[in-house]
Amino acid sequence: MQRITGLLLLEVRNSNPNGDPDRESDPRQRADGRGEISPVSFKRKVRDLIEDKDGPAWAELSTRFKPTLLPAEFHILESRGRDRKVLSEEAKDGRFAPKYWDARLFGATFLEKDSSHIRSGVCQFGLGLSIAAIEVTRHTLTNKAGVEAGLDRGMAPLAFRVAQHGLYALPFFVNPSTAHRSQCTQRDVDLLLHALPYAYSNNPAMNRAGISPVHIHVLTHTNALGSFNDFTVLDALTPKRKGESPLATSTNLADYDFPDVEAVLRPFAGKLTHRDLAL
Repeated sequence: MQRITGLLLLEVRNSNPNGDPDRESDPRQRADGRGEISPVSFKRKVRDLIEDKDGPAWAELSTRFKPTLLPAEFHILESRGRDRKVLSEEAKDGRFAPKYWDARLFGATFLEKDSSHIRSGVCQFGLGLSIAAIEVTRHTLTNKAGVEAGLDRGMAPLAFRVAQHGLYALPFFVNPSTAHRSQCTQRDVDLLLHALPYAYSNNPAMNRAGISPVHIHVLTHTNALGSFNDFTVLDALTPKRKGESPLATSTNLADYDFPDVEAVLRPFAGKLTHRDLAL
């Protein structure tokens, strides 16, 4: 397994990439106006793709591997209705790591009293942050047929909350140092990489129909301990907002200056290999 530094650049059009429960599900936003995507939110999208073994994503992704991936080895620990007692027993007799893909990849902490072999995972996602500020729009939803008894119509005031436009940069990191503890394999990491382009498009929702990866930069270090500074490369690959105000809201991708990737990576020749997984 090799060390990886990655960067997802996600375009958001009239969608909500991550609702904030503290603000009535408004798109997450920091004080300077920039939007946020939490690591937990993005990993949830990937987990949902892999958990649905009857869906088209698993049918396609699993057959990209030879031999084809076995569903029994790719269960999702962070799923609804999990039974802590059953999980504790699986951890004690060694069935835990071989069964749960997301535990091998992302780690697991809630069973620390019963098992110490999985805590920190191999792959970690950072905070996704929009490059410029976002403008949030709120609309009331109406329903011709009411959902409550005795009502012939319905309304959900200001329930549709979206960012008009944004370009988000979301970093991720694969560190093989913990792979021997979580029993994570290269195959586990490869499945994640194959799933990244479909994280939003195959997790449809009414308020996030317009989210698409522009670039998914995958930078593989030539040294397992790291062969370049993560932040130096990530900063150089992140687009900049055009104009005098770097935080001015945008309306489309033409409002951003995208770097020349080949020129950015030229000084790192021999230290990394680069792939762009965006469709």
